[in-house]
Amino acid sequence: MKRKKFIRSLAIGGGAVVSGSITGWKPLAAAGDARAADIIIYGGTSAAITAAVKAKQLGKSVMIVCSERHLGGMTSGGLGFTDTGNKSVIGGLAREFYHRIWLHYEDPGSWEWQEKAAYGNKGQGTPAIDGTNRTMWIFEPHAAEQVFEGLIKEQGIAVFREEWLDRSGGIQMKNGKIVSFKTLKGNIYSGKVFIDATYEGDLMAAAGVSFTIGRESSAIYGEKWAGVLTGVFHHGHYFKSRVDPYKTPGKPLSGLLPGISEEAPGAYGSGDQKVQAYCYRMCFSSHPENRVAFPQPAGYDPARYELLVRVFNSGWRELFQKFDPIPNLKTDTNNHGPFSTDYIGMNYLYPNASYTLRKQITDGHRDYQQGLFYFIATDPRIPRDVQQEFHKWGLAKDEFTDNKNWPFQLYIREARRMVSDFVMTEHEILGRRAVPDPVGMGSYTLDSHNVQRYVSPEGFVQNEGDFGVHVSRPYQISYKAIVPKAAECENLLVPVCLSSSHVAYGSIRMEPVFMILGESAATAAVMAIDDQTSVQKVDYAALKNRLRQQQQKIDGPAGS
Repeated sequence: MKRKKFIRSLAIGGGAVVSGSITGWKPLAAAGDARAADIIIYGGTSAAITAAVKAKQLGKSVMIVCSERHLGGMTSGGLGFTDTGNKSVIGGLAREFYHRIWLHYEDPGSWEWQEKAAYGNKGQGTPAIDGTNRTMWIFEPHAAEQVFEGLIKEQGIAVFREEWLDRSGGIQMKNGKIVSFKTLKGNIYSGKVFIDATYEGDLMAAAGVSFTIGRESSAIYGEKWAGVLTGVFHHGHYFKSRVDPYKTPGKPLSGLLPGISEEAPGAYGSGDQKVQAYCYRMCFSSHPENRVAFPQPAGYDPARYELLVRVFNSGWRELFQKFDPIPNLKTDTNNHGPFSTDYIGMNYLYPNASYTLRKQITDGHRDYQQGLFYFIATDPRIPRDVQQEFHKWGLAKDEFTDNKNWPFQLYIREARRMVSDFVMTEHEILGRRAVPDPVGMGSYTLDSHNVQRYVSPEGFVQNEGDFGVHVSRPYQISYKAIVPKAAECENLLVPVCLSSSHVAYGSIRMEPVFMILGESAATAAVMAIDDQTSVQKVDYAALKNRLRQQQQKIDGPAGS
């Protein structure tokens, strides 16, 4: 196998990307400019890209304005082991993305560190390569970013990076519509229709659209899995053994170990404003030539990880169960177990936080995870067998090369969620109620990560908030869930922070679904412009026909 150094050079806003780093990058115009397009998309996620591509394909001028430097959100930020569910309901540009991933790995030069035949079709129930349908569902971060940049370049879409929305007073509204928004650089973006494709819902919130944060109580929508769920253990992400929570075992006066809340978790089924945990999805490498040792972060304190030692001492040995294999001897490593990469309880303020506070939170998550990996690699209290296996891994040297091989996107599993005239709930997801005006489909398990770590009434540490509820067949997602109330804004679509309960969002929040909804949102935006109407009054019958023509799946597979 001949090694081929990964190099790409794509035009990005006047600069170029080479080996994953941006050189000579500048905004397309100086600060303080006024820019206009038919459709303005805020955000650099996978949904933003499919929305922009579809808008351009349908003949409209479009701009992406985003705070990110790298496009693709979590899809290019480490989440390469795709949460697909039923792949037959992934159509349109989303399926085109996974087809292009397949094309990427058909090139022998893409297999630098591993023979393609040696990778095969591994994937713990998620086949990596579907040759029959010419799609591939598992991939390296740089491959996803390359595909996204290729789509942008082919369509000639203007992308304005490192542009942060002025969230206080930066939105100009007139007659219930967004006229323009201003960024912190002083640039003004005017459009006919706007799409908020961020994970946070910043444009939506700044426009005065109703939203919620956290968990609804079970009484609000009559959901079984809503609110606080003490004693519910659907996955292995809880303390299966009795683990003492105190710095000095058995002595409450010594204080709690780091990461354990002093507060009670709340009554079962009650709502709160707490958010499921975030983490970085890590790309590790086991190839000696492509492996970077886990660094010791500044201010490293091994005491932060004492709880992990106690978990290992209880007999737990599941550390490597979510080292999911992606091509070239790499992983998409996710949270797994009672104490892992999820920084439980440290993100509650994130959705509404200032940019400064958000950076502090994201930096805190990075420090926590870097310290965790360094601790496992070096601390003598880690079981020898675990540590020896862990030493086979390191950060992937050829990923995230302009960020010290660390992912640039924190996994914002959930932030703000719009509250519109229609709210997706577990009843729609589980097929108990019909969905009006569908524009896309999902199929993944109802899934939430933990929200709290607390001391149980018996005096031991426990996690709360994790659930995983099987979805027996694909479900539809309503157009009404991606448009605000008409009285609040008539020219905004929200395909990521859509109108959904916390429980329903646990299934909807998958990257393929965001791509699907991004394309559908752009299609509706084009129709609103052509028909000179609000997004709420788009002719749904005509929209449905267009989506079907675009190979979007809105009716489900046969027998579903």
